[in-house]
Amino acid sequence: MPKKSGFCDLGFAKVDLDREKRRGFAEAIYCPGKTKENISKISLQLLKKNQDLLLTKLEKDVFEYLKRKVKGLKYNSLAKIGYFSRKAKVVKDGLIVVASAGTSDIPVAEEAAITAEIMGNRVVRLYDIGVAGVHRALGHSELLKKAKVIIVVAGMEGALVSLVSGLCRAPVIAVPTSCGYGANFGGLSALLTMLNSCSPGIVTVNINNGFGAGYFASIINQ
Repeated sequence: MPKKSGFCDLGFAKVDLDREKRRGFAEAIYCPGKTKENISKISLQLLKKNQDLLLTKLEKDVFEYLKRKVKGLKYNSLAKIGYFSRKAKVVKDGLIVVASAGTSDIPVAEEAAITAEIMGNRVVRLYDIGVAGVHRALGHSELLKKAKVIIVVAGMEGALVSLVSGLCRAPVIAVPTSCGYGANFGGLSALLTMLNSCSPGIVTVNINNGFGAGYFASIINQ
């Protein structure tokens, strides 16, 4: 395992050991496409350098393997995210609200919420407030207006993001999900709605990318 400037070369992976210094949080591990053995080796290398672990899209059977290697590794089966922290977090003052349009969007919303929490943010979840029953969102308008950052997770047509952005002054991070019927095209309809919103102050991440939304919200909240 030759050590280079700022990273460790494991042969199959070059672990970025300087990510925390540059970005404020250690390199996260995207698990699909990696063997459980390789995920374990990357995780142990990060822990060796006293860095936190965040493993996204982590399947339950891989977690069962990893928890024998990493004592104290936690897992959220809904979000399919594994995490471990050795360092106490100083929770930032600003509030991040994670809102989902429907219950089917919660797994992606949870990935965003847990990512933001692990990075030291105060998070409030606000689930199932989609535009099919718009009074549900309006009933929480005071909470939404208190947020420093809002993450809106929605499938189908993705309309909730425009509604929330039109109500609040906080920046909104839109997360399209693949929830929806055939012409939803696996989340493309929600993605296009969010990209074409006429409400200013919205940034859109990729389909089902709860991790990216939580990460960006934390950067804003710093």
